[in-house]
Amino acid sequence: MWSYVVAGGPVMVPILLCSIIAVAAFVERLWALRRERVAPRAFAVEVVDLARRRRWDDAATLCRKREAMVARVVERGIEVRGQPRSIVKERMEEVGRREAAELERYVPVLGTIASVTPLLGLLGTVGGMILTFEVIQSQGMGNVGSLAGGISQALITTFAGLCVGIPALVANRYLLGRVDDLVIDVEEVALAILAEIHAESETASGASPSESA
Repeated sequence: MWSYVVAGGPVMVPILLCSIIAVAAFVERLWALRRERVAPRAFAVEVVDLARRRRWDDAATLCRKREAMVARVVERGIEVRGQPRSIVKERMEEVGRREAAELERYVPVLGTIASVTPLLGLLGTVGGMILTFEVIQSQGMGNVGSLAGGISQALITTFAGLCVGIPALVANRYLLGRVDDLVIDVEEVALAILAEIHAESETASGASPSESA
């Protein structure tokens, strides 16, 4: 394996570095994008149930106990639930956008590596072909062994660049899809909480005229 790295020339160094960074970023995001860490189903069921029973203090306490994206979004909505629906929704969306950006952290790194490594492989290919033509110019076509070094370098770097770039592209697409799925789950819970807050405010406004009468 190391012999192929050496034969590929200096371009193999950044390609190897890109592969290490890609693996590290992918593993870190897999750990960070666990459902229990972003939108646990048990929490969603419990907090919506508390909201339906108008136990807002208990719901807020439950949110503070959970280190999850959905908990922070819901907690923000509960904090401003006395405001008009548009304001409550806006405050929840502000937190949601910030949390969604955090979910996508390091994902663009994979996209960049997926684009850069094939180009690095192409750069190595060009370098190998230049080396091959230099040998032809100085020694002619007769020495096949001398030509093999440049051709080998050209093929190895192309192969290495594709071997890193293709999995990085797949990983990037997978993580983006994972983020989208989790954001949708959070939005569903947030909309359910928003609906309960709005229903409570509608009930309160409808009860006030009768109380004054």
